[in-house]
Amino acid sequence: MENTEMLTRLVAQADAEGGDLVMIRALVEEASEAGAGRALARVGLGDRGAEKDVEELRAMLKGWRAAKKTAWSAAIGWTVRGCLALVLIGVAVKLGLLALVSA
Repeated sequence: MENTEMLTRLVAQADAEGGDLVMIRALVEEASEAGAGRALARVGLGDRGAEKDVEELRAMLKGWRAAKKTAWSAAIGWTVRGCLALVLIGVAVKLGLLALVSA
C-alpha cells in the first residue's frame, strides 16, 4: 500500500500548490503504478514469485506450440506418404505389375 500513500500525499500537495504540470504528471504516474499493482494482484500476479510463474507459463506455451507444430507436420507427412502409396499401388495395378508378383 506504499503506492496508495504516495498517491494520497501527491494529491494533497497538488491541491495545496495549485497543481502544476510536474505534480500532475507525478500524480498520474503514481496512480498508474498503483492501478497496475492492484490489477496484477487481482489476477494472482502481485506476489514476488509472479515473474517466475509468468516465465514458466511462457515456456510451457512455447513447448505446447512446438508440439502442436510437430504433430501437424507429422500428420501431413503421413497423409502425403499414404497418398503416394495409393498412387503407386494404382500405377502397379494399371500396369499389371501385381499379376507378376502373385505368379
